[in-house]
Amino acid sequence: MNQERVFQVLQGPHISEKATILAEAKGQYVFKVAKDATKLEIKKAVEQLFEVKVKSVATVNVKGKTKRTVRGMGKRSDWKKAYVSLEQGQDIDFANAG
Repeated sequence: MNQERVFQVLQGPHISEKATILAEAKGQYVFKVAKDATKLEIKKAVEQLFEVKVKSVATVNVKGKTKRTVRGMGKRSDWKKAYVSLEQGQDIDFANAG
């Protein structure tokens, strides 16, 4: 997988309370990924970018919320997130990544 596709697949870490708890307790990390990304592409991208061994990948398609605005009803974009489980003893340090 070339370097350009790696950065297209992984759009960034998804930081939330749930994601922080998963990272500390189970060694799972949550990423915002491209809507057309496959589990295999996500696995290869994480392994290549962070130099870790990935155990499994689970993906979720998140539907955008409908919001009321001054101009009527609006809709946030749909997006995809990936839960990446790492092998025992592996971890990702986002501060020194890349």
